[in-house]
Amino acid sequence: MTEHSTSTARGRVARRAAGAGLALLATAGVGIAGAGSAQAAEARSTTPTCTTSGLTASFGQKLGGGMNHEGVVLELKNTSGHSCALRGYAGLGLEDSEHRTLSSTAEWGSTWYAQDPGKETLTLDDGESAEAVVSWTHANTGTSEARHASYLQVTPPANTAHKTLKLPAWVDNGRLQVTAFSPHAELNG
Repeated sequence: MTEHSTSTARGRVARRAAGAGLALLATAGVGIAGAGSAQAAEARSTTPTCTTSGLTASFGQKLGGGMNHEGVVLELKNTSGHSCALRGYAGLGLEDSEHRTLSSTAEWGSTWYAQDPGKETLTLDDGESAEAVVSWTHANTGTSEARHASYLQVTPPANTAHKTLKLPAWVDNGRLQVTAFSPHAELNG
């Protein structure tokens, strides 16, 4: 019985050692495989994120249309003097004529004028721009359900400071829609 216990114990030790060896090999393999993706991520991370101070904001094409919809192409231009990375959606807000913040919401995704291109990391060289499409409705102009805005606050992705653009518009419930930034806004139709 002791022999049986000893051989069982030896068997357990051998199985554990083999398991540990496999685990070590698997970890080493993952480490080697992970090194390539880590190097790629490191290369991407060497491009700094675009900052609000290194960008200018402006409006491109104004968008009109039926069904009380209105919109505009929003452009962010890199003026930092170096390349920077931009990924995702702008934060948006509304201000009145005295620059007081109005109650508003920004919804990320497709708009009346454009399908959402989805988040993509864009590397903007100095002088290059990215575009997003902003839209809203104005069916309730002059009522308590609408906000009479004079300015649009634009916060670039991954930033907390904003730029302010003149936007004299009525916006239903302060509700804005915005697509992710892309090299060029692709409009519907």
